[in-house]
Amino acid sequence: MAIKSLSIRIDETMLHKLHVVADYEGRSANNEILILIRDAIEAYEEKHGKIEL
Repeated sequence: MAIKSLSIRIDETMLHKLHVVADYEGRSANNEILILIRDAIEAYEEKHGKIEL
């Protein structure tokens, strides 16, 4: 599986809060975002069924 890049726009306050949460969890901001995305996909699939590629 290839690793892709994604650029997002995020306001300074939200970015700061993301770093606080990531630091608390012992993760980088990038890894924290990946976990949040994974959790959102899992929740979606629980409600709507598996997403097929």
